[in-house]
Amino acid sequence: MSKKKGLSLEEKRTRMMEIFFETKDVFQLKDIEKIAPKTKGITPMSVKDVLQSLVDDSMVDSERVGTSNYYWAFPSKALHSRKRRQEELQQQLSEGHRKRAALQQAVEKAKVGRQDTGDRAALLTQLQALREERLQLSAELDKYRECDPAVVEQIREFNKTAKDSANRWTDNVFSIKAWARQKFGFEDRRLDKTFGIAEDFDYVE
Repeated sequence: MSKKKGLSLEEKRTRMMEIFFETKDVFQLKDIEKIAPKTKGITPMSVKDVLQSLVDDSMVDSERVGTSNYYWAFPSKALHSRKRRQEELQQQLSEGHRKRAALQQAVEKAKVGRQDTGDRAALLTQLQALREERLQLSAELDKYRECDPAVVEQIREFNKTAKDSANRWTDNVFSIKAWARQKFGFEDRRLDKTFGIAEDFDYVE
């Protein structure tokens, strides 16, 4: 024999609301904890959580008096709540219809001038051709960047810096050779051969 299925949360909430609607009375938590399991089959352990969920959703009113909390819910309030919720949903639906109509109108407006006519197709083809030509011209222009005066000047500055650096190192080599010649009496030929210095090694003009 299969085990009896327990009540879902929504079923418990519905049955607990029945307690308030049928009695039209005000209860403390301890009262609900006694009534709910006996009359509505709600498990004692879940009574407090179910009641709190109804309070959180404004379906059950709650007020603290002294050290005790009192709970109540009348059918009239539930009716007003449903009507208010229905009005909110109806307003949202109307707003959704309005936005949909506005979007549809915008789509129709955007379609104007975009019909697939022969002229439009020709213009699109021409536009694509112009875009390709622009890419080709940009690539061709890059080839002639070396003739750009700014680029030429940049190359000249780079060459000057490289020349100055090379001559500075050449000066250092000559200084070291002179020091070695004075210190150890080495001849220039011997130094050049030992360190692989070419015979025509000199400053860059």
